[in-house]
Amino acid sequence: MRNVCQRFNSIVDSYHRYQTLSTLNLWGFRIQEVVAKHLGNVLEHNTTLTILNLWGCEIGDHGAQYLGDALQHNMTLTTLNLYHNSIGDVGAQYLAYGLQHNTTLTALDLQENHIGAVGTQHLSDALHYNTTLTILDLGSNRIEHVGAKHLADGLRHNTALTKLDLESNHIGNVGAQDLANGLRHNTTLTILDLSESQIGKSGAQHLADALQYNTVLTTLNLYYNFIEDGGARHLGNTLRHNTTLTTLDVGMNKIGDIGAHYLADGLRYNTVILILSVFISCLYLHFFI
Repeated sequence: MRNVCQRFNSIVDSYHRYQTLSTLNLWGFRIQEVVAKHLGNVLEHNTTLTILNLWGCEIGDHGAQYLGDALQHNMTLTTLNLYHNSIGDVGAQYLAYGLQHNTTLTALDLQENHIGAVGTQHLSDALHYNTTLTILDLGSNRIEHVGAKHLADGLRHNTALTKLDLESNHIGNVGAQDLANGLRHNTTLTILDLSESQIGKSGAQHLADALQYNTVLTTLNLYYNFIEDGGARHLGNTLRHNTTLTTLDVGMNKIGDIGAHYLADGLRYNTVILILSVFISCLYLHFFI
């Protein structure tokens, strides 16, 4: 690894073992776009680095551009953490273009950036072509229901992604419906995080209906939404038929005793569910015994 900054140059020159560096953690360093440019140049030719952590490095859209360009040529990087880097739709577009040509990256973390529906559309387009990315974390961005629709389209065509995190993106019932439609056709996604997504009864119903057709999803996180007893009824009915879901989290919703009864009744017919987190009063626990 050379030319990232003078400090790294001195390390490389002094210690031979750093010439085969496989993990680089720059967590919290404010490298910004200037150093990101040098880092991108290095990645285009580097053949040893597999994990790059740039959590909170403030690289912005320009820094994302340099890394996106590098992804088109790099043949070894498998994990890229860009959590909290002020990356918006423009930066997401550059990264998406890199993903269309990259054949090694398996995990991309874009949590807590400023990616909206436009940037999400570019990432979704990349999912049409990328066959290696298995983990995509978009938690705490600005995706909302329009972006969710784009991702749903990507899920219909993608055959590699196994985990998608959309926590705290305010996708609502409309976004949940679109994602549910995507799940009907997807054959690889096993973990979907929709916690804190403002999903209510109708969104829960669409997801529940999709799970009657989906045969691969094992974990669905609906923690801290607006699901009430009506939504719990649809989820409970699904548990009667779905045989692949192992983890369903509906904690911190608005499910009362009636909803708890629906869920408990579904569990009587389902032998696969391992964990069910429900925020209810102790008065209703007898339904699960």
